[in-house]
Amino acid sequence: MDSRRSLLVLALLFISFLVYQQWQVDYHSPKPVATEQAQTSNSQGELTANSDLANLAQGKVITLENDVFRLKVNTLGGDVVRSELLKYDAELDSHTPFVLLNDTPEHIYIAQSGLVGKNGIDTKAGRANYQVEGDTFKLADGQNELVVPLVFEKDGVTYRKIFVLKRGEYDVAVNFEIANQSGQAIEVEPYAKLTHTLVESSGSMAMPTYTGGAYSSSETNYKKYSFQDMEEKDLSIQTKAGWVAVLQHYFVSAWIPNQDSTHLLYTSTDKARNLGAIGYRGPVVDIPAGATETITSKLWTGPKLQNQMAEVANHLDLTVDYGWAWFIAKPLFWLLTHIHDLVKNWGLAIIGVTLVVKGLLYPLTKAQYTSMAKMRMLQPKIQEMRERYGEDRQRMSQEMMKLYKEEKVNPLGGCLPILLQMPIFIALYWTFMEAVELRHAPFFGWIQDLSAQDPYFILPILMGGSMFLLQKMSPTPVADPMQQKIMTFMPLIFMVFFLFFPAGLVLYWLVSNLITIAQQQWIYRGLEKKGLHSRKK
Repeated sequence: MDSRRSLLVLALLFISFLVYQQWQVDYHSPKPVATEQAQTSNSQGELTANSDLANLAQGKVITLENDVFRLKVNTLGGDVVRSELLKYDAELDSHTPFVLLNDTPEHIYIAQSGLVGKNGIDTKAGRANYQVEGDTFKLADGQNELVVPLVFEKDGVTYRKIFVLKRGEYDVAVNFEIANQSGQAIEVEPYAKLTHTLVESSGSMAMPTYTGGAYSSSETNYKKYSFQDMEEKDLSIQTKAGWVAVLQHYFVSAWIPNQDSTHLLYTSTDKARNLGAIGYRGPVVDIPAGATETITSKLWTGPKLQNQMAEVANHLDLTVDYGWAWFIAKPLFWLLTHIHDLVKNWGLAIIGVTLVVKGLLYPLTKAQYTSMAKMRMLQPKIQEMRERYGEDRQRMSQEMMKLYKEEKVNPLGGCLPILLQMPIFIALYWTFMEAVELRHAPFFGWIQDLSAQDPYFILPILMGGSMFLLQKMSPTPVADPMQQKIMTFMPLIFMVFFLFFPAGLVLYWLVSNLITIAQQQWIYRGLEKKGLHSRKK
């Protein structure tokens, strides 16, 4: 198979991949919901998103801040109603922190937690309104931990909801300390959930992104559960360990309960308010008279930093979703980050990864072009067979296979390497798509954000030019006139696709093409010396 046909195979695989990705967005992402009457409680007897939010305005909002984020907490319920990520700009060079959790009339995305059950303090009648000494709490210079207690007293029981923020970390400990001085035993059940406006996943065919729920259990390391899934069927899974999360491009919020207890993972929807929630409910906690019990949990609200998330909870790093190519993508990301540690520029790191990948694939590339060269050498004999056997295709096929066997030529030798390289490209595609490290990361000159498209389309044009050059360097023309026309326009078709791709991915493809051109010339020159390659056009 000559290089033009190899390119056609690659193009078909590539376009099929993009169509599949768009199909995933269209058929596995949330759809708009119709307004229906809200329920007042779910199957577990817990407050719905509707009732949870009914009286938020009655509490006051306090601020908790460490060096990486600023949290807004409403004392009514102690819910986290806003998180500002101080290390990430909302827009490139805006110098305004990216807002992940937020509570506005247009968009609700908050992290709620509390105590329900027999002696719970969050009921259908209302939420616990905590008291706190101060309005703003900030991690001081030289301080590594910030502890902020919210206090609520009822019927001789003191409930303390304690937030613990640590320097450099996006996970927050949210613990309940319950001191029972009521004179009799009490029972409570902890819960936590992420409430989000029901929205559709965004993105395009080139850059599909997922916005929706996900969870981990003892049976399933990681599984998405979209807002559409929530509308169709409530999630209900009993599990030890695990977590629940809401994902979006580059960022995630997740509740992680005590990993030694058995919890119920669940979802609920409030269509009247266009809200969905994914959460967990813990086991009943018995607190004897005179005793104090502590219930622990963690809230992650921040970027998808794989190493840090892996330390917070098992499988939380899988929210960086590489799809089926994860076993290739993870080593590639490891390589990308280690090269970046050396060169201090993500664009140069991408070039470094490309050099390594192309170097590792060089034996396949050499086999591909060697096979192509041998096939070209046999073209005169094959043409002679066509003239000799005419319409006798069976005889023609037999003679061709005999010729291939005599000359020790594999007719698929040029195609197989392309097929083997496609999973690597897909893995790189998802690596560049999912890596928050590339968000707003500059390269040189006009490329100030490798995660966004080239603003002047220079890289896609150069990439299209490199494909055209690579095509022209393949000396054997395509016999079929229709194939010839398709191949003539293939660089242009790819260039149009890549106009909307992240600049980092286009940079990879461009550098890969340039390396392929250099490797092709090196291989052909070696074959010419051995008499295996003819330069006849």
